[in-house]
Amino acid sequence: MSIIEAIILGIVQGLTEFLPVSSSGHIELGKVILGVEMADPLLFSIVVHAATSLSTIVIFRMDIWMLIKLLFEPRLWNAGRQYILYIIISMVPAGLVGLLYKSELETFFDGNVLLVGVMLIVTALLLFMTTKVKRKKGKINYLPAILIGIVQAVAILPGISRSGATISVALMMGVSRSRAARFSFLMVIPLILGATLLDVKDYVELQQAGMAAPDSVAPIALIAGFIAAFLSGLLACTWMIQLVKNSKLQYFAIYCLIAGIVAIGFSI
Repeated sequence: MSIIEAIILGIVQGLTEFLPVSSSGHIELGKVILGVEMADPLLFSIVVHAATSLSTIVIFRMDIWMLIKLLFEPRLWNAGRQYILYIIISMVPAGLVGLLYKSELETFFDGNVLLVGVMLIVTALLLFMTTKVKRKKGKINYLPAILIGIVQAVAILPGISRSGATISVALMMGVSRSRAARFSFLMVIPLILGATLLDVKDYVELQQAGMAAPDSVAPIALIAGFIAAFLSGLLACTWMIQLVKNSKLQYFAIYCLIAGIVAIGFSI
């Protein structure tokens, strides 16, 4: 992978991570279109996901700081600790899937355009369902946290939009639009950062042992992709928050449906 290709894919990741169109699916489609082949496809995906997680931290820095302050408040049980508990609950399904089935998951991140197309159509259906949901003012609690966590685990598959799926389920559970978007973005930060640290550790160990594949992504390309994903992620995250509040997800349902059909046609 060249630096230019890494930048292009990084921008694709940054823009599509927050928009409900599946970043992993578009990364796979982008690799096919650009003719990019990687020995460590999941490593690049994790790196650019970490970049967009960093952009999430920047956008929600005040919320994160408030949660940190409440975490160290003398009171044993408060809103901050409760919210953090919901985030931990939502992390469990995806964390277990990632740890137990990591090698199996890697096979999905290798240009499987047919799978991406089918999953994009699933994303379109989820987004379309939100157009039938009336505006509600509910909050995150245990049941939504569990269901959102399960959906996030399923969204590991390329083509399923993580933000689109988790926000859709939250809205269908009666959570308000602003709270759904906030929780969807905050819940993924520790999960992605943890996965990134594990993958970087494995990557460094392979490099030191001289066991890394000769066509692995070069560190400079990873850095370029990271920066591109971070900067584009800042723009997309801000835009997505407004889109959710203004009930504009149906347009992305149409886009995912068309993209899914095109991907399936391309693979046949």
